[in-house]
Amino acid sequence: MAPPSRHYGPVNRSKAVASDRSKEAGADFLQLDTADAPPGGLTDWLARRLREAVADGRLPTGSRLPASRVLAAELGVSRGVVTDAYRRLAEEGQVSGQGRGGTVVVATPAPAAAPAATPASRPPRAPEAAPALFRDDPDPEVFDLLRATPARIDLTPGVPDLAAFPRAAWLRAERAVLDGLAAPDLGYGDVRGTPALRRAVAHWLARNRGIRADPDEVLIVAGTAQALALLGRAFGRAGITEVAVEDPGSLGARQHLAHWLAATPPVPVDAEGIRVDALRATGTPAVLLTPAHQYPTGVVLGGDRRRELLRWAADGGLVIEDDYDAEHRYDRPPVPALRAALPEQVCYAGSISKLLAPALRTGWLLVPDRLRGPVLDAKRFADLGNPVLPQLVLARLMESGELDRHLRLLRRRHRRRRDAVIAAIRAHLPGATVHGAAAGLHLMLTLPERLGCTDTELATAALAGGVKVQPLSWHARLPYPPGLVIGYAALSPSDLAEGIAILGDLVRRAG
Repeated sequence: MAPPSRHYGPVNRSKAVASDRSKEAGADFLQLDTADAPPGGLTDWLARRLREAVADGRLPTGSRLPASRVLAAELGVSRGVVTDAYRRLAEEGQVSGQGRGGTVVVATPAPAAAPAATPASRPPRAPEAAPALFRDDPDPEVFDLLRATPARIDLTPGVPDLAAFPRAAWLRAERAVLDGLAAPDLGYGDVRGTPALRRAVAHWLARNRGIRADPDEVLIVAGTAQALALLGRAFGRAGITEVAVEDPGSLGARQHLAHWLAATPPVPVDAEGIRVDALRATGTPAVLLTPAHQYPTGVVLGGDRRRELLRWAADGGLVIEDDYDAEHRYDRPPVPALRAALPEQVCYAGSISKLLAPALRTGWLLVPDRLRGPVLDAKRFADLGNPVLPQLVLARLMESGELDRHLRLLRRRHRRRRDAVIAAIRAHLPGATVHGAAAGLHLMLTLPERLGCTDTELATAALAGGVKVQPLSWHARLPYPPGLVIGYAALSPSDLAEGIAILGDLVRRAG
């Protein structure tokens, strides 16, 4: 029998190529599909698709292209097709081969020149349009807008010294965690939080806040904002539709509660903290408080007022204790948490935002037994629990003493900056009254009643001058003097002095 023919002529090669091209050869990268390429034009087609992706932003400057061998295999084409397409873009100056670093986008096409403006055309939105940010009745999106608005000197309250974040300690802890992590530990975690972090938080609260809690009572949440959301849902299921709030009090916290509840009646705050007689008069079954360092006034809930509040709670009232920055104190002794005295009437919320960084989105929540089930359900159906790896790293920092060392460092830095900002206020804003200087990361300033503008107008003028602050009226619904809420922890003394000098100049001109 004659051996089978081994003749492969041009027709056979053509059929083989057609057969290969008929298969589904494509890449996830830019959703490239060779079926879209014209016959005989693979290189032109690929180069064109890459140019389009660079031009429309899908491949921004700094993007790394796949290795030519990898992309060729995914597309089912010869490697020469890919290298030739890359070469064309390199000759045009859009990509650069960087050795082991691969092929990287280094330039994007210059945008087409805009047509000359005509008298009838609408001018672009100018920076002066920012005043709309500081309305008297701000929407919930206002904080997103304010964060996105640049300012040379940012005195936004509530931000710690982020430059002091313990990167080396975090990396050491992360390596140690990963070294000891078993494969099953990378699966879905406990919705309540990892046992390691719940145990570390329980120890932290016992050491620093006088709260004795079993780790099983601790729920790890995505910051105080999520704690308020979970409580809002659980309260609604329990028939609680109103939560009273301090006035002045945090606009952000009030907005979070108002999203879930029917009403958030204001209760006045004086030099001793919330007026419990006014709280009783509202008939509201629950209240949100910041007793260790009231936001924004900075007052501490006085002893007599604390006992009166605990009597109100023992009669059936429910307290949400937002312990947002109690660890940052400078000139006064520590104040025990309300949760330590009456755990079955106090929902306690704390977070790592003011200790390490808001970006970690990690906090904790302790609730009375009767609310634990509804709150846990709300957490389960919100996100199935916080990410596991950051929890394990944070637990290691807490249990190793690194977080305590970091807190001591922050206290020294923040105290120096607090002193610097107060000195600048004395020099440039002598008519202002400073509140809440003994602790925290912010100051409240009240300004003379004869000020020739509202505090929202003052904040608007400050932003136009490169200084970002919050007007006090944002945080008050009851009558209150005009003022500002300013943060000082994240800026150097020189920047603080410059920012306060600009505010002082604006106040003098307004007066």
